[in-house]
Amino acid sequence: MGLFNRSSNATTTAPASTAVDPALAALTGEYTIDPAHSGIGFAARHAMVTNVRGSFTDFDGTLKLDGTDPAASSAAIDVRIASIDTGSADRDNHLRSADFFDAEQFPAMTFRSTRAEALGGQDYRITGDLTVKDVTKPLTIDLEFNGSATDPFGNERVGFEGAAELLRSEWGLTWNAALETGGVLVSDKIKLTFEISAIRTTDS
Repeated sequence: MGLFNRSSNATTTAPASTAVDPALAALTGEYTIDPAHSGIGFAARHAMVTNVRGSFTDFDGTLKLDGTDPAASSAAIDVRIASIDTGSADRDNHLRSADFFDAEQFPAMTFRSTRAEALGGQDYRITGDLTVKDVTKPLTIDLEFNGSATDPFGNERVGFEGAAELLRSEWGLTWNAALETGGVLVSDKIKLTFEISAIRTTDS
C-alpha cells in the first residue's frame, strides 16, 4: 500500500492484502508546503535550438496524506504569476503581460488534485485540475516519494519530486513569433518540475 490510490487495472486474482504498512500509516496527516525548501520550475524551447528555464518563487499549498486509505489523499497548490523568474527582467515582464499570463487580471494559477495512483516502489502519479487565466484542464504529474524526516527544529517533513509536460496553447497561452529560418520563437510544449518539502501541521 502506498500514500496514494493504487491503480485498479491489475490482472491478478489473488486476494488483496489488507495489511497496512505502519511506516506509511504514520505519515497520515495534513501538511503545508514549505516554499523555502521547495521549487516549481519550467523549461521551454527557445528559437528551436535551446531551452530557457525559469521558476515561480511565490507559491503555497497543502497536502493531505492518508497511509491507511490512500484514495483520501489530496494536494492543492496556488502560484502567484507575478513571481515568475527566468533571469531576464524584460522576458519576465513579457510573460506577465497580456501576451502570456496577464498577471494583472489573473494573478494566480492553481492546481487541485482529483486522482492519485501508486505505480510501484516510490513512484506515484497524481492528476488534477490546473487553472491558468480562465482555463481549467487536467494535468498529470509523475512523482517520486523521497521519504520523511524530522528536521533539527522538530518539524516532521515529507518530500516529493515530480515532472509533467503540457501544451501551453491548451490554456490559451498562444503568443509566438515566426523565425525567418522556419519554426517559432517559443515552443508549445512546456516541461514542469516540482521539488516539494512539506511540513506536517496536523495528524489524521
